[in-house]
Parts: sequence; C-alpha cells; structure tokens
Amino acid sequence: VEFLYCDLASMKSIRQFVQRFRAKNCPLHVLVNNAGVMLVPERKTEDGFEEHFGLNYLGHFLLTNLLLDTLKQSGTHSHNARIVTVSSATHYVGKLHLNDLQSRCSYSPHGAYAQSKLALVLFTYRLQHLLTADGSHVTANVVDPGVVNTELYKHVFWVVKVAKWMAGWLFFKTPEEGASTSIYAAVSPEMEGAGGCYLYNEERTKSADVAYDEELQRRLWTESCKMVGISDESSR
Repeated sequence: VEFLYCDLASMKSIRQFVQRFRAKNCPLHVLVNNAGVMLVPERKTEDGFEEHFGLNYLGHFLLTNLLLDTLKQSGTHSHNARIVTVSSATHYVGKLHLNDLQSRCSYSPHGAYAQSKLALVLFTYRLQHLLTADGSHVTANVVDPGVVNTELYKHVFWVVKVAKWMAGWLFFKTPEEGASTSIYAAVSPEMEGAGGCYLYNEERTKSADVAYDEELQRRLWTESCKMVGISDESSR
C-alpha cells in the first residue's frame, strides 16, 4: 500500500496528485471516487466553489477526467478498468440547478448535498456513454452505500446525533458493510464489462428518473468542463 496526498476540494492538489501518479508509470485498473462532505454550513473551496458541489462532485469529475487516459491504457477486452463513484439515496430528492450550481440564490445544506449526489449519477451515465462510444475497455458505475456509521454525520442536528449514538448500531451499517457495494463494483466478476449501472446492496437497481435525462447529462458535463478548466472532448 502506498499513499499519495490528494485534496479533492482543491483543483491544484488534484492536478499535482495526477502528475505524481503518472510519474510512477503504474497501470490504473480501479478508481473509486469516495470523498465527500455532508450538510456543511455554507462555505467555499479554495477555488470558489460551493463545498458540496466542489468537493463531492467537481473534484471527482476533474480527477476522473485527468486519469482517463491511464485507465483506458490499463483496461483490456477481458479485464476492463473500472470507475466506481459513490453517490447516495439522497440523489432521489436532488434537483440540478444548471443556472445556479453554486447555490448562490438560496443555500440549503440538504439541497446542496442532494444536488451534488445527483450530479454524480448524471456524470456516471454520461461518462459510460462516452466510454462506450469510444470503444474503451473501461466501465463506470455508481453505488449507494446505504446509511453508514461514520463521521460524515457530524454536521447533522444534535437530535439526530443523539439518536445515532443511541441506536446507530441497530440502523446504521458499519464502515465495512458500507464499503461492500463499492468493492463489489470494483472487483466482482459479475460486473465485468457492465457499465452505467446504479448499485445498492450489491444489486443493480433504478436511480432517479431525472438521472436518465441524456440532455441534462450532456449539459452538466459541458458546464463541468468549463468550471474545472478542461476541454470538452465529447462536443467534438
């Protein structure tokens, strides 16, 4: 195991990480996009992005795109490289505000978090479409880990914190249980060659209807490319 530092809330840090990783000339067979914050008070990343959208979504969008060439070189017909992105059931109630992705008009921690998780599902479906069109040996899937007992809940109301402390062992998954679907998507032979899936409890299931809107997927992708400063290859 080797550790390389990467701050998903910093576009500069992401680019530096990718440079360090590429310098090792290693193949890349699995990328799991798992960083995130939840229900944080209104604040911005160092690049000026609303933190939920900037860290949960844009950080992973840039990281994945910068590593895409390495993933494509690493995948083969019999062993595809795999991209696994962690979303949440919260995406079902999320709304994507293309004219206000930074939640400047009215900030709601719940709304901003849900939007970031919906964006990850839209991103995954668009990415798989582009990978298929390109004939790449890379698959992209999105997973819902369920309600997991981690520090992600440190910004919830105190009543929820007390309830979590008292009954978390009964209703919450352990971190190991929460990781199971991501691991399934990353290594299971059953997922070989399968992309564009939404997975929960190691099973394929249906995501929110709006996530299948191909025009919305395309528009979010194009806008995301502008925001992180990369070219939109899909528009060619």
